[in-house]
Amino acid sequence: MKLLVIRHGVAEDRDSFAASGQPDTQRPLTDEGRKRMRTAVRGLRRIMPRLTVLASSRLVRAAQTAEIVSKAYGGMEVITLEELSPERRPDELLGWLRSHQLGDTVAVVGHEPHLGFLVGWLLTGRNDSFVELKKGGAVLLEFDDPPSGGNAVLVWAIAPRQLRWLAEGE
Repeated sequence: MKLLVIRHGVAEDRDSFAASGQPDTQRPLTDEGRKRMRTAVRGLRRIMPRLTVLASSRLVRAAQTAEIVSKAYGGMEVITLEELSPERRPDELLGWLRSHQLGDTVAVVGHEPHLGFLVGWLLTGRNDSFVELKKGGAVLLEFDDPPSGGNAVLVWAIAPRQLRWLAEGE
C-alpha cells in the first residue's frame, strides 16, 4: 500500500480570521493558496499518476485542498474523516488505513503538526514528528504489510515549491 500524505494549502491568516468571530474550523484557503495548490497538484500527478481513495479532515481548508486534488484526479470522491482532525492521535487513523487493499494508493489531506506526527509514528512507531510538511507539501510512504506504527518506508517528501516546479515541465 502507498500512503500519500498532503498538507492543506495556504489558508487565511489565523488571527485575522479569528477577528471575524468564525471558528477556526471554517478558515478557508486564500485565493493565492488555491492557485498554488492547483499548480502543485499538477506536479503531483506527474510523480503520482493514480490514487485509489482520497480522504480529508473536515476543516474547510483541508476540504478545499482535497477538492482541488479530487478535480486533478478526475473528480474522485472525497471521504471526510474525523481521524484527520488536528486534535486526534495519529494511531486513530490506523483502522481506516487497514481497511484498504495492499495494492491501493491512499491519499489523505490534513494539518500540521498532526500529519508530521502521523508520518513519524508510521515510520518509527514512536510519537515523534521529524518530518515537517509545508503548506501544500506531500510525503509518500509505502507499506509491505498492513499499516502499523513503525512499518512504513519513506519513498519521498517533497515541498510545494518542488511540486509547482514539476508542473512547469508539463
